[in-house]
Amino acid sequence: MQNPAPIALFVYNRPEHTRRTLKYLQENLLAEDSRLFVFSDAAKHIEDEEKVNQVRALINQSSGFKSIKLIVRHQNMGLAKSIIAGVTQLVNEYGKVIVFEDDLLSSPHTLGYFNEALQRYEKEHRVMQIAAYMFPLRDKDALSETFFLRSINSWGWATWKRAWEQFEPDIDQLYSQFDLEKIYRFTVEGTMKNYWKQLLDFKKGKNDSWAIRWHASVFLKNGLVLYPAKSLIENIGHDGSGVHSIIEDTYQVHPSRKPVSSFPTMVQEDPTALAMVKHFYKNRKGSWIKRGRKFVTNQWFKLKNRFVK
Repeated sequence: MQNPAPIALFVYNRPEHTRRTLKYLQENLLAEDSRLFVFSDAAKHIEDEEKVNQVRALINQSSGFKSIKLIVRHQNMGLAKSIIAGVTQLVNEYGKVIVFEDDLLSSPHTLGYFNEALQRYEKEHRVMQIAAYMFPLRDKDALSETFFLRSINSWGWATWKRAWEQFEPDIDQLYSQFDLEKIYRFTVEGTMKNYWKQLLDFKKGKNDSWAIRWHASVFLKNGLVLYPAKSLIENIGHDGSGVHSIIEDTYQVHPSRKPVSSFPTMVQEDPTALAMVKHFYKNRKGSWIKRGRKFVTNQWFKLKNRFVK
């Protein structure tokens, strides 16, 4: 494939996660033809400096791509500002970008999927993102190989400059455009109320999410996101190691080892896929027993970490 999209990899202080993410990316069929840009945030706390330096050393020793460029931040930006700045930089230079964080394992065919989709839908302005992760859905074999949904996903994604230019970082501008009907649709007919909660929490200063603002930006432009029926990404960050992560197995999948060969010709939301995703959202928390175990596990993990520090 000519001119594969550049890959933006955002890293911080997890050398082992970064090593595994790189290893799986290197095994992609298009890796040797792809430019890799690694954005390394500066340590927020003194105790993070050693691991930040370990991550940077790992990147400097890496190979397997057409080129590797390490962009070192000398002051801590935080994930949101880092991603917004990095994505903006690359789409302005290359017109498109593939985005990874340091805890995402890819299929050998993930880069192929991204680049094929970026080429196919480049001029379809309603298509605003390509996503590579898909939930562990029931009966996914009944789905089309790929399909469109209204919601974005931040676990391995790609976009174009023309779509990223629609990103609205101002939460007040976003909030003012919602009414009750739009809130209902934004939360996937009320099955994922956490989307609206995240937006409100950002407005109140309780989180610093770039993803919820990107999600709202795409939704308010009536945008669509392409997904694979079988996930091409596994998130290994739900082990409590990330700045914003807890211990969680609800979203556990293994990347498909098969290439994606078919894409939708009609740019519209897939009703069958939507129904399956809504069912997943409704049932993702499991029984009260499972919820209780998860709560106790995470409280114990937080207490242990506080004691160790």
